[in-house]
Amino acid sequence: MNPLSTRRARAVIVALAAGSLALTGCSGGSGSDKDHKSQTDEDAAAQAKVIPIGTVADSTGPAADVKGSRSGGTIRVYQRDSYNHLDPAQMYVSDQKSLSQLIFRGLTAFKQDDKGSTKVVGDLATDAGQMSDGGKTWKYTLKDGIKFEDGKPITSKDIRHTIERMYAPFITEGPTYVQQWLSGKGTSYRKALPDGPYKGDHLPKNVLDTPDDKTVIFHFDKPQSQLPYALTMPGYSAVPDSDKDTKDAYDVKPVTSGPYKIASFKSGKSMQLVRNTNWDPKTDSVRHQYPDGFNITFNHQYSDSTKRLLADQGEAKNGVSFNNAVDPTLTRDVLNDKSASKRLTQGYQPYVWQMNMNMDRLKDKKIRDAITYAMPSQQIVRINGGTYGGEVAGGLLAPTVAGYEKGYDPYGKIAKPNGDPEKAKKLLKEAGKTGMKLVYAFANTEIRQREAVAIADALNKAGFDVQKKEINAASWYQQMGKVDNGFDIYMTGWGQDWPDASTVIPPSYDGTTIQDGATNYAHIRDQHVTDEIKRIEAIADVAKQTEEWQKLHHYIVEKVNPAAPVFFIKSLQLYGSNIGGARYNLDVSYIDPTTLYVKK
Repeated sequence: MNPLSTRRARAVIVALAAGSLALTGCSGGSGSDKDHKSQTDEDAAAQAKVIPIGTVADSTGPAADVKGSRSGGTIRVYQRDSYNHLDPAQMYVSDQKSLSQLIFRGLTAFKQDDKGSTKVVGDLATDAGQMSDGGKTWKYTLKDGIKFEDGKPITSKDIRHTIERMYAPFITEGPTYVQQWLSGKGTSYRKALPDGPYKGDHLPKNVLDTPDDKTVIFHFDKPQSQLPYALTMPGYSAVPDSDKDTKDAYDVKPVTSGPYKIASFKSGKSMQLVRNTNWDPKTDSVRHQYPDGFNITFNHQYSDSTKRLLADQGEAKNGVSFNNAVDPTLTRDVLNDKSASKRLTQGYQPYVWQMNMNMDRLKDKKIRDAITYAMPSQQIVRINGGTYGGEVAGGLLAPTVAGYEKGYDPYGKIAKPNGDPEKAKKLLKEAGKTGMKLVYAFANTEIRQREAVAIADALNKAGFDVQKKEINAASWYQQMGKVDNGFDIYMTGWGQDWPDASTVIPPSYDGTTIQDGATNYAHIRDQHVTDEIKRIEAIADVAKQTEEWQKLHHYIVEKVNPAAPVFFIKSLQLYGSNIGGARYNLDVSYIDPTTLYVKK
């Protein structure tokens, strides 16, 4: 759950490592688990690919046909969690991102071929953007024939509205990159348009200009060479400048622009997607519209979806899960099944699973260190599928991001992966807090419940009095994102928005960003960190900036310790035998929803 600062001036024309690194699919073999090796951090580094900016030709539809594809049929989708947001501006977690690929479009998009090569291309725009003034000015020209689901043409006014509504106070959970680049760091950008566009106000033309229906021009105070990458995010997908933008209510009834539209949505139960007849494939170089629709149901734990897809009977033959992984307890069964082992996608995800420590409540670093030493990381990895589910983390930067250092392990998590309870006890005693109450929130899913047992046991043995609080998984990030959430510790998975530490450290650890819905989950308010973020973002040299992010990462982990690193996440997904076009998507970090088709 995917899940986002002055960028490096050369980033548009030089290498940018792939955000999620993986096989495009697993096939063949004897069905033995020896034929399916788990991904390692070395694989992540070896599979890193540059993500260049594509050309106008690359941005021109239709998308290349998927080999063997056919039109028709309905794909059955088993999801664990219901969608907590449908307003694209509020989308910032992985399950929402997968859905967004089918129903929304923005100015730019990542385009992936069958070999895993990826480019940033124009989506609603004719290309990925025309940069001038050293990166301070970006011009986008909209394609002909682009429409919303109701047939209304998408114009520059809609794009302006899309950006400006993200300033409104009811938008709390989406990305803030473009708003901050246009109007100020932290939460100060909201002052530029405190009511969004809803009272007739707009950003000035020297900030965001729409001189005609086809043209959108961004003006920045500083070079922002990574704008094309930021605009690929679901949060910047087009929203109409009309009475159909119902503000808060838009979150349950959005107007789509992708190949599918929402026919029905029953929160917590089901969603049906059907073809959007106003989507023109000639305008889209990224997506397809092979199935007639998608029948999605929720509340399928990993064990349930895995058993259904492993059995491969009835509707499950046409089945997938956009985001459910193979249940860890069934991994061996899947790998040893000759049929199932041919129906897998596998990948190294960009997420670091970490135990956030609420620094508004846990102010003594010795207490935070005690929690870190006590965490049974290896046990948690086993619960999540062993080497196929992840590997123990020593720091807070994933192997898929520039600046990752293999072997970095200041708390001995790799050296002692099951934790160091004696060290934790000693620190807690030194803090004078032996027996202190610790409110631990966890999501109500099978895997998180198993984790909670192991974590509470380890922390209790270290001298804490753990009070467990079970939270609805569908609203997990919404609740953890509240400034006054009422919890001491809670786990989240953070992945880079694109593979640069500037999309990890500022959104996660900049104290000026703290507000309800923000991603500084530990509420770190360290002035040195905030000052360093501002300084490092201004560095133009690629290598130097990465080196400085590494140093700041060390300070955050060692001197502040806002979150205990637990493990780096991997993905293993299963699909039905009548599904074609299955591959691992390097942008969403799960199975690619845009290439799927029903074989017969």
